[in-house]
Amino acid sequence: MRARGDDLAELAERVASILASEEGHVGAAEVVGRLIKLPSSGKAIVVGDIHGDLASLQHILRETQFIKRVEGGEELWLVFLGDYGDRGQRSPEVYYVVLKLKELFPSHVVLLRGNHEGPPDILAVPHDLPYYLMAKFGRDEGLRAYKELRGLWEHLYVAALVEGSLVMLHGGAPSRLRSLEDLAFAHLRHPAETHLEEVLWSDPEEGIVGAYPSWRGAGRAFGPDVTRRFLLTVGARVLVRGHEPCRFGYKIDHDGLILTLFSRKGPPYFNEAAAYLEVELSRKFNSALELEPFIRTF
Repeated sequence: MRARGDDLAELAERVASILASEEGHVGAAEVVGRLIKLPSSGKAIVVGDIHGDLASLQHILRETQFIKRVEGGEELWLVFLGDYGDRGQRSPEVYYVVLKLKELFPSHVVLLRGNHEGPPDILAVPHDLPYYLMAKFGRDEGLRAYKELRGLWEHLYVAALVEGSLVMLHGGAPSRLRSLEDLAFAHLRHPAETHLEEVLWSDPEEGIVGAYPSWRGAGRAFGPDVTRRFLLTVGARVLVRGHEPCRFGYKIDHDGLILTLFSRKGPPYFNEAAAYLEVELSRKFNSALELEPFIRTF
């Protein structure tokens, strides 16, 4: 049977409705705007950029046995840090799997927004997702699927927080953040305020103070002082993010304040390994160095 773009389009529409209905609480998690506050109990599997690498996504799901564990009643969260498609020809399949997981296990799957799911004014370029969709499904069905995915992106979370421990987002610490509400409602304050742009696009830089324009053309390069101020503002100790390719799947920056995860392999990135994190949410982590034993590379 030929794969149908209409199936993906309809799935994206259903998941967008699920996300739109997640107000107040999702299972044991609290929802404020586009911020989800995870409970300090159970475990979380944290997945960085996938970028259309279906094999890496399948590896993570097999190795963690996520579906079997959730169906068995385990208190387990699967947190994606964004960048599901682009840069990989299996982007349509990755989207289908990720969205199906959210549909089947809505109280256990958290979908964060990456710069490749950004608003139109700061969407990553080159943006090849629509071409992969049209190659897979044909022009009309591919474009319908793309339209529904674009609509879905507006409902993705900006950040996930485990109070007193971890804050998870795609790119970087907003350099002008004044409150947790600024993070939760960054999507509504864009583009008048730069919080959303910096969450999606920024990168940590060593040896600087403050924040400077990024080589990426959006977001900022930010120093350890920005990270410390951000963590204090949101009530966390460690920032877990994706966005940057890492040679060995992960890296630690700013004296242990930041952990970067990259969860896909192969061109155009050519990293030697990919990585994800599985961690107990009841543990209070004061440094990314304390997270290293819970990082899984492949």
